[in-house]
Amino acid sequence: MKAVGIVVEYNPFHNGHLYHVQQTRKKTNADCVIAVMSSSFTQRGEPAIVPKWERARMALAGGVDLVVELPYSFAVQTADRFAYGAVSILDALFCAQLCFGSEHGNIETFTKTAQRLVEQKEQHDEKVKQYIQKGMSYAKAYALALHDISHDTLDVSQPNNILGLHYVKAIIEQRSNMTPETIQRTVAHYHDQTLPANQSIASATSIRRFLQSGHDDVARYVPKTTYETLQTYRHTYTIWHDWETYFPLLKYRLLTMEVDDIQQIAEVEEGIEHRLKKTIVHATSFHDFLSAVKTKRYTWTRLQRICTHILTNVTKKEMGKAHENKGATYVRPLAMNETGRAYLQAVKKQMTLPLVTSVKQMRHDPIYHIEKKATQAYVSILPEPLWTEALQREYKTPPL
Repeated sequence: MKAVGIVVEYNPFHNGHLYHVQQTRKKTNADCVIAVMSSSFTQRGEPAIVPKWERARMALAGGVDLVVELPYSFAVQTADRFAYGAVSILDALFCAQLCFGSEHGNIETFTKTAQRLVEQKEQHDEKVKQYIQKGMSYAKAYALALHDISHDTLDVSQPNNILGLHYVKAIIEQRSNMTPETIQRTVAHYHDQTLPANQSIASATSIRRFLQSGHDDVARYVPKTTYETLQTYRHTYTIWHDWETYFPLLKYRLLTMEVDDIQQIAEVEEGIEHRLKKTIVHATSFHDFLSAVKTKRYTWTRLQRICTHILTNVTKKEMGKAHENKGATYVRPLAMNETGRAYLQAVKKQMTLPLVTSVKQMRHDPIYHIEKKATQAYVSILPEPLWTEALQREYKTPPL
């Protein structure tokens, strides 16, 4: 069986994702589509709107054969580490190809640019430092430094382009046998915040915003199973998982932490802990809080990730321990159909990483130690007894 890997968040799974899965299978002629999916929190430092189990179910209904978890220690990270972790998991599963969506749509440009990044890493890193010293954000400095060493036409200000570049770079760095492919994104832009009136594909951002504003009529933009799953979750738990719902917990954490304790949290650097501590006292919403803290150096995304690490109490020391091996240390399936099950049976004895289906198998793993904390924080906004029930799902739910 030939497998193709995709890296996803499905927050939530929508018609654009359905198109990506269908086109991936068509373009690669793969027998098995494997999705490595962020768990409770996303790369941009946001809580997933519904838990990983619901999102994994949406993925299966949308044509994915096997869904495996991208642990928090990779999922809530810079694009570089996010991609490295995802590629290490797909490589361990013997995927022949990795297929990602991008705004650019030409795989040759990605491959050429990634090769230059690997070959000229020191020059690029030095140029990034120089631009940051001039007061630029990391993202802006990275893009300018990349242009200086490559002069290619890849626009890394586009979110899927930058992730795609790092997937290809990770494949090169890990000497993986996977070959990269890309599919050009259609219609909806990643950052679009409004639902298009005359189209059936909308960005996940716009769908979430619509749902969080109290509306639920998103049936046009998502597969039927996604719509039904969202409706059932909302009816059962009465909430969506978003930053405003978590804000009281974040405020409590920041108010009761000492500045020195905040400084120990992952990604907290350059004295931002003082700004966070000072601003939280007057903030009445997450949006207002981040708006007041944001600077040229600290982008919204970076601040959201810092807030996520504060909420989950993940320290630099813990994150450093989790990344000692660079890549993943286990593969955890969340959901599979018969094709996915057959594929796992065929490859599991040759896998270089352990295939785990019970958290007991991971209890001493530094990556899972962080994952457990993330799950505990994620479910903490639920009322009892739903809180405890949701917590038990992490420990007792077998792959769907």
